[in-house]
Amino acid sequence: MYIEVYCPDCGGERDHVILSQSHDMLVRCSECGSVRHIPIIVPPSPIDVKAIVSEETNSRVCRIELMPDEVCALGERHVAVCGDDEYVGVEVTGIEIGSKRVKKARGSEISALWTRKIEEVMVRISIHDGWKTVPLFISVSGEEPFIVGEAYQFGKRRVRIAQIKLRDGGVLRKEGWKAVARRIKRIYGYPS
Repeated sequence: MYIEVYCPDCGGERDHVILSQSHDMLVRCSECGSVRHIPIIVPPSPIDVKAIVSEETNSRVCRIELMPDEVCALGERHVAVCGDDEYVGVEVTGIEIGSKRVKKARGSEISALWTRKIEEVMVRISIHDGWKTVPLFISVSGEEPFIVGEAYQFGKRRVRIAQIKLRDGGVLRKEGWKAVARRIKRIYGYPS
C-alpha cells in the first residue's frame, strides 16, 4: 500500500510504501529508500447538529451535518436530514449556543440551528384594486423569480407587481428589479 507524503531526504512529496501501521506508520520512500515513522492523521468526523426546520405553519426537528471546526453563519444554506431518508434545503435564521443567540459559531459550539425551508415557499400577495385589498397565498419554488412591473397569472387573477417587500427589510419599487421567492416577505400588486 502506498501513501504520498513529504520526504525530507528527497525534499518533496513522494510515494512511500507503508511497512507497518499501529499508533504511527513506518514508511519507506520509493525513490531514495529512507525509512522513517510518521504520525497517523485521523480526519475529524462530522457531527450532527439539531436543526428546527420551519415550514410556514409548522416546525419539526431535523439534523444538519457539520464539521466540528466549520463556522456556520446566519443566512447560510444547508441540507437538513429529517427522518430516515428525507432531505430538505434550508436557510439558517438563528444559531443557539446554550441559551444565547449568535450570528455565527463553530459546529462544535452549536446547540441548535433555527432554519426555514427554502425549496418550496409560501409567497404572500396583496392585490389592491382601489377599494379593497385581497390577500393571496401561493406555493412556489424558492428560486422562482418575481419582477416589479411584470404581470403574473395566479389562479384566476392576473396581477401586475407594484413592489416587493424583502425578508431583510428592503423594498423593491423600481420597474425591472427582481427577487427570488425565498427572499420575499410580501408582494404588493394591482389587477392588470
